[in-house]
Amino acid sequence: ALDRFTSEAGRFPVAGSEEDAQQLISIATSINTGQGDLKVENVDHKLLRHFSFGAKAVLNPMAAMFGGIVGQEVVKACSGKFHPLFQVIFLFHILGEHIFIFFYAMLGTFFYFDSVESLPSEPLDSSDVAPRNSRYDAQISVFGAKFQQKLEDAKVFTVGSGALGCEFLKNMALMGVSCGSEGKLTVTDDDIIEKSNLSRQFLFRDWNIGQAKSTVAASAAAAINPKFNIEALQNRVGAETENVFDDAFWENLTVVVNALDNVNARLYVDSRCLYFQKPLLESGTLGAKCNTQMVIPHLTENYGASRDPPEKQAPMCTVHSFPHNIDHCLTWARSEFEGLLEKTPAEVNAYLSSPVEYTNSMMSAGDAQARDTLERIVECLEKEKCEDFQDCLTWARLRFEDYFVNRVKQLIYTFPEDAATSTGAPFWSAPKRFPRPLQYSSSDPSLLNFITATAILRAETFGIPVPEWTKSPKEAAEAIDRVIVPDFEPRKDAKIVTDEKATTLTTASVDDAAVINDLIAKLEQCRQNLSPDFRMKPIQFEKDDDTNYHMDVIAGLANMRARNYSIPEVDKLKAKFIAGRIIPAIATSTAMATGLVCLELYKVLDGGHKVEAYRNTFANLALPLFSMAEPVPPKVVKHRDTAWTVWDRWVLKGNPTLREVLKWLEEKGLSAYSISCGSCLLFNSMFPRHKERMDKKVVDLARDIAKVELPPYRHHLDVVVACEDEDDNDVDIPLVSIYFR
Repeated sequence: ALDRFTSEAGRFPVAGSEEDAQQLISIATSINTGQGDLKVENVDHKLLRHFSFGAKAVLNPMAAMFGGIVGQEVVKACSGKFHPLFQVIFLFHILGEHIFIFFYAMLGTFFYFDSVESLPSEPLDSSDVAPRNSRYDAQISVFGAKFQQKLEDAKVFTVGSGALGCEFLKNMALMGVSCGSEGKLTVTDDDIIEKSNLSRQFLFRDWNIGQAKSTVAASAAAAINPKFNIEALQNRVGAETENVFDDAFWENLTVVVNALDNVNARLYVDSRCLYFQKPLLESGTLGAKCNTQMVIPHLTENYGASRDPPEKQAPMCTVHSFPHNIDHCLTWARSEFEGLLEKTPAEVNAYLSSPVEYTNSMMSAGDAQARDTLERIVECLEKEKCEDFQDCLTWARLRFEDYFVNRVKQLIYTFPEDAATSTGAPFWSAPKRFPRPLQYSSSDPSLLNFITATAILRAETFGIPVPEWTKSPKEAAEAIDRVIVPDFEPRKDAKIVTDEKATTLTTASVDDAAVINDLIAKLEQCRQNLSPDFRMKPIQFEKDDDTNYHMDVIAGLANMRARNYSIPEVDKLKAKFIAGRIIPAIATSTAMATGLVCLELYKVLDGGHKVEAYRNTFANLALPLFSMAEPVPPKVVKHRDTAWTVWDRWVLKGNPTLREVLKWLEEKGLSAYSISCGSCLLFNSMFPRHKERMDKKVVDLARDIAKVELPPYRHHLDVVVACEDEDDNDVDIPLVSIYFR
């Protein structure tokens, strides 16, 4: 119908022209009449009217989505990798001396996608879509000028300005989001730009390396649209920054757009959106895969309502004692790095900050894990405490001996090469590899570099300066050679885990509690010998900084272990990809995901759409596969004539007393038997003394009992109430917010 219109009129239909719209509808009706058995029963005049008004429009979200698909097809054509969108099949059939070639191509196939649900829920007046000589005329021709004003006045919070964040900021700048006098977009990201970001985070350039991502991305987006009202922050979104992103901030938002790369941050933002009842547009990429999820107040379930199954991991015993590929070695290396340089220093600091509370928690746990943690702290502060860099070198050299010599000797002693299982089968059968202990030699550059790098990071945890002579391999080798390495004797009673279902390598003991008490006494002695302000510096693994020695240590650990088990070693770059759990992000899937999200943004800002209009998407551009589905509605709980979901929050104003809260719930037919704030119990009907609290303000009880701090920016307190109905059945009620200011 559009082709016939353009051939007859010599142009596309004019936006807002009812005459052109009726002509297009007439042509479409005529074509449908001549289709015979293929004709549709009813021609959708409303849809064709929209189609006529926006026939010339090119929308940014649709362009981004199609751009991602087309871009991936170009990559496929250039690389020969992955399955093309249209596969051409050649079938060679050899019969005797003749070759018959059967050629089949899906020539009649085309890729089709629509987002009719994104159109305004109410009919548009023709004057509302007429051209205005604006950069947004294409968008206005589809959605109308009034809706364009909604876009411009939107208050958006974009969390993250990496690959997804850059695409979102570009899209929203082109769409005119937050470009009006009332609009504002806040973007936050605590990360800085690194060289590896440049391939997919296109708002950044070489000269931006080392600068804050959010600041640079905001400046680049503002250059795309000078009217873009954007504020860049460098704060991590979490409980520790609720003074920055306070109640007033969240309450003022129109929509939240996540551009995050980790589940924990997503869950926190989801909890905030759930609490303040704000729409959350969620998306993620993994190589050529991408997904989007719409979280709409009262219409859909929240992000945290469903979880992906955990990733399959190698058995604990395989990683720690019987590796048979480099992945196992690198998994072990990453685990040891975090244990030695991040977790143990963090535990030391936790103990030194609150010795009594920390030791009480360990005594309460009283298990093998608590014992193991305390042993590591005592070792770190007693016999392995470093005072100067030579101590750090000694520690690193002895760590090498422990990992790659002594432990292997113990393993061979416990399970000799001719060992057999209980069934008589060879113990060292495939895929197990029989290990060989290493022998240290300062003439081996890989061993020298590993020990030096490990010592440098150990020094960093203790705040010890690294001397210049470490840059000289000769001087470093001489210092390492001065270390006295004690002889090792295998123990007959050593226990090595061989059960593939085991989840821990720590074995429980009947005297764990006694050992824990002894360790706590030793810890107290160690603390007396430390200065009051002594703290260690935990090191968080950072794969992208080539100067921080992190990958030198992890690659060294993995390759030494691989050498133990005759497994082929890898270079540092390959080690980075495996240990960093890197699946390279690509611009194509990122563009598609953000395009799809921005199509959903139209629906959110328009309002009035039902859950059936929203779409969650999973796509795999490599196959390619495109799967779209309606979001799942939230679970509904009913009591009497009242129904609620996870989105609801019961609000009680006027700074009530405990008695007033209980009476308020009784009026709803509910009997509260427990009220808690955080981990503290404010009221329990089973405790007679709690009745003395009835006439106290709930907020005062929270301050006195739960030690809750209520800064000036907090106006309410949230409590969890456990209730029963008239039949003594538990009723799961929403969170109760008590306003005291």
